[in-house]
Amino acid sequence: MAEHEEKKHEESLMDRIAEKIQAHDSSSSDSDNDKPSESTIKAKVFHLFGREKPVHHVLGGGKPADIFLWRNKKISAGALGVATVIWILFEMLEYHLLTLVCHLLILALALLFLWSNAATFVNKSPPRIPEVQIPKDPVMEFAQALRFEINRAFAVLRDIASGRDLKKFLSVIAGLWILSIVGSWCNFLTLFYIVFVLLHTVPVLYEKYEDKVDPFAEKAMHEIKKQYAVFDAKVLRKIPRGPLKEKKKD
Repeated sequence: MAEHEEKKHEESLMDRIAEKIQAHDSSSSDSDNDKPSESTIKAKVFHLFGREKPVHHVLGGGKPADIFLWRNKKISAGALGVATVIWILFEMLEYHLLTLVCHLLILALALLFLWSNAATFVNKSPPRIPEVQIPKDPVMEFAQALRFEINRAFAVLRDIASGRDLKKFLSVIAGLWILSIVGSWCNFLTLFYIVFVLLHTVPVLYEKYEDKVDPFAEKAMHEIKKQYAVFDAKVLRKIPRGPLKEKKKD
């Protein structure tokens, strides 16, 4: 009887230990479920300009994005080199566009003309000059895309001028004012060249140092929002509203 009771005591003790282990496992699993998953943590990470896609997709993907992000270093370096040569010719050497086009055509036509005539004397085949024609479909697609962007810009300007969004109005006015200051420093060609160089440097540097730039940008955006809230409370809310908004309140 004593041995039977000891066995029962040992079995009950083992059952208690097993129940404690199961309770500990269930509590640990519940705590793991309460922890945010890796995907949710990644979703909460701040990205510059609120983007949710990679930089390559933000730039439109395809060949232009590959050039800006230096996926093909030869093409990117060639495009940047050609832009630099054009800027040096027109800005530093004060070359004119019409003069450059005429000189290039004179050189090309002279070389082809001499080559075609010299080929008959040296018994070689004349140069094969390809027939160049501008295709219709790409031109129509470009015109439609340009028309869509212009109409969208007009719609945005109309929405801003209607006085519906004061924040957007102030941001656009500030952007145009900064652009006018930059335009007074340099001409259109230099400004275009600066933008072209920035497109070939800033995106690739941001993609490389994204983990360091995003936290700094998050702090900057937080500070900008804080200062705008102070400006809104002290200045913007004290501006008297128009009669349209008063009628809506009534």
